[in-house]
Amino acid sequence: MQEVTYSDVQSAAERLDGVVSKTPVISSQEIDRMAGRSVFMKCENLQHVGAFKFRGASNAVILLEEECDSGICTHSSGNHGQAVALAAKQRGVPAYIVMPKTAPRVKIEGVKSHGAEVILCEPTLEARITTANSVLDRTGAYFIHPFDNHNVIAGQGTVAKEMIEECGSLDAVLAPIGGGGLMSGTSISTRALLPNAQIFGTEPYGADDAAKSLESGEFVPQTGPDTICDGLLTSMGEITWPIIKSHVEQIIRVSDEDVLKAMTILNEVFDMIVEPSGAISLAAVLKDEFVEKEGIDRIGIILCGGNVDREKLPF
Repeated sequence: MQEVTYSDVQSAAERLDGVVSKTPVISSQEIDRMAGRSVFMKCENLQHVGAFKFRGASNAVILLEEECDSGICTHSSGNHGQAVALAAKQRGVPAYIVMPKTAPRVKIEGVKSHGAEVILCEPTLEARITTANSVLDRTGAYFIHPFDNHNVIAGQGTVAKEMIEECGSLDAVLAPIGGGGLMSGTSISTRALLPNAQIFGTEPYGADDAAKSLESGEFVPQTGPDTICDGLLTSMGEITWPIIKSHVEQIIRVSDEDVLKAMTILNEVFDMIVEPSGAISLAAVLKDEFVEKEGIDRIGIILCGGNVDREKLPF
């Protein structure tokens, strides 16, 4: 299996120049005080389609040749689906997005807004795969995996690359883990640019397969996830799990209650809406477990998305 390298991330960054938004890095004295250290937050909630996923999807779609002439298909809980829909629209080819029927309405409507066909399925990985396969048979579309894809991971690695280039030295970098595409890309960029920095993942207690995997040293699949972090419900992949196992120091588990508090803090301090999966890394650095860690003075975290149903906001 071809290894994803920092050279791939650099190439993706050049390819995506002018395609993706170079999102801001923000900070706050109030949040620094709460965390007991300097916290720098990369605002991918302000990215096109409201999430970092546009980076990986765009990189993967740009690199396709005639194989995508019949369209592009993926399965997604929301953000990757929106990203592929927009990237396919920009490429001028159809998009077919398989989504669980439990996906947030705002994400389903977001996919449709880019002209993609939405195919709803039961909220299981098996149903996603089976439904996507039937779409591929029907349309002849090209499948882009939401995270276990070399070019998707390279694109996601540009988030941490930008953050580190702007912030300079960081003692630790944190990112959420669902399928592991963002965490893999973050690990590759961080290890290349800041070889001595510690890399942490963040997960909800109700979907902590990556934490269990890292602690046991063996892949543990996601089963029956139960969390408000709808973007973190899936298992890691064959490409992402080995990268995470090799580079991630620890995965911090966070309660849904703490995620809601972090969402509220971000809104109160910055008047900004961040979805649960995006706020979880801030929730992690505010936990006593993390605040008490020594030798970490400067932290970079990724606010990975901002797509949430307005009626479900905690504030």
